[in-house]
Amino acid sequence: MKKVKKRKFGLVGKNISYSFSKKYFTEKFENLGLNNHSYVNFDIATIEAFPTILSETKNLKGMNVTIPYKEAVIPFLGKLSKNAAVIGAVNTIRITKKGETKGYNTDFYGFKKALKPMLKKHHQKALILGTGGASKAVAYALQKLKIEYDFVSRNATECEYSYSELNDTLFNEYQIIINTTPLGTFPNIQDCPELDYSLFTDKHIAFDLVYNPEETEFLKRARSHGAKIKNGYEMLVFQAEKAWEIWTEKQK
Repeated sequence: MKKVKKRKFGLVGKNISYSFSKKYFTEKFENLGLNNHSYVNFDIATIEAFPTILSETKNLKGMNVTIPYKEAVIPFLGKLSKNAAVIGAVNTIRITKKGETKGYNTDFYGFKKALKPMLKKHHQKALILGTGGASKAVAYALQKLKIEYDFVSRNATECEYSYSELNDTLFNEYQIIINTTPLGTFPNIQDCPELDYSLFTDKHIAFDLVYNPEETEFLKRARSHGAKIKNGYEMLVFQAEKAWEIWTEKQK
């Protein structure tokens, strides 16, 4: 009888015990009857530990990458997909039979697919709260959707707005507000971006990449003023399925 080879997958990040990915893929493998597949968390203090994971983990075929390593992991990879190279952030890694690594970005795909059904004709411009790796994927998706965007950060540069600049004029101009920061993530569920939430209206979309809790303080406050809201769960499912597609695609 032919021995079935084990296949291991995992998530690279910091403080990731709460992780969506481990639960999602473990259940997926069980449902598909893939008893030889497993998914583990690689919780590392610094990205310098990444090569050790690659060299010491047997049968490793694919990885997801989360905060704070989506940008920092790039120098450790052999190749990048075109999308990942343009975005400048990686959340999915494929490992070939020869041990070669290639980085992809499926975040932009997941976000685009989750946002698209919410869009109406008046949703023309977006404000992206935060400037990390996830914000880059969101910006790329908005570009693909032909939606103009600008970034908002605590310490604004010439190319960004600061939170203190967000007044009623800007809220009228920008109808989609996207939180790409970790503010509001469990257990710090009372946290939220420093906005005047009374500026939200029923013409606005408030999208939060955070998915735990289901309704963050950001979403709760935006909804109380009429905004249409969505958390990051659906985006995560879409990006996870895209990652699975990449990992299982036949190697040329």
